[in-house]
Amino acid sequence: MPERTFVKYTFIKVDPAWRRRDSLERAQDKREFAAACNDFAEDHYLRTYSLVGTRGDCDLMVRAATPNLEAIHELHVVLNQSGLMRYADIPYSYLAATKESIYADEPQPLAPRPTDHKYLIVYPMWKKREWYRLSADQRMEIMRDHIAVARQFGGISTNTAYSFGLDDQEFVVAFDADDAMEFMDLVQELRATESSAYTESETPIFTCLHSSVERALDALDGEAVRSPA
Repeated sequence: MPERTFVKYTFIKVDPAWRRRDSLERAQDKREFAAACNDFAEDHYLRTYSLVGTRGDCDLMVRAATPNLEAIHELHVVLNQSGLMRYADIPYSYLAATKESIYADEPQPLAPRPTDHKYLIVYPMWKKREWYRLSADQRMEIMRDHIAVARQFGGISTNTAYSFGLDDQEFVVAFDADDAMEFMDLVQELRATESSAYTESETPIFTCLHSSVERALDALDGEAVRSPA
């Protein structure tokens, strides 16, 4: 059986005071943060995303995946040692785990897909309790309609992770997309499906721009890191 994976989405907001620090200090802060991410990525899945311009309450997202929670814990311990995190908050943080979907008609990957699209659109999700009182056959029929609509938008891939008992939300849903407008059209179409009536909440929604960690960090202050003299 493929190995199930823990997935952590960490959204970071940088204090404006950090941008008033000397440029050399900011460059060192960014190098420390990038080094922690790149070190983790040598043995684990890690991707970074910029939210500069798409959200006002967070600037950067780190998406990490590993079969054990200890590695995620250690990553964040090291990140917290960077100078950048002394000037940052984590307004949103979601922990989830992958598992086989009972609704999929073919095997789904239990680790994040290695391909990288322009955008990753992420949100936590809760279903209404009425959903769980439906029979398995009723839920399967409703989800078939949902899946049929989603398949009309072939440029979008869904990554669903489960949080029951691990975090406040029930699911964390993430969509790989190269066209943000196509994703908007997909969501509008899904609003008319019966499955939507059983959704309790699916906000906040984060439109994240895939980026190297260095580029995402440079977007925080508009300055590229230069090697120290």
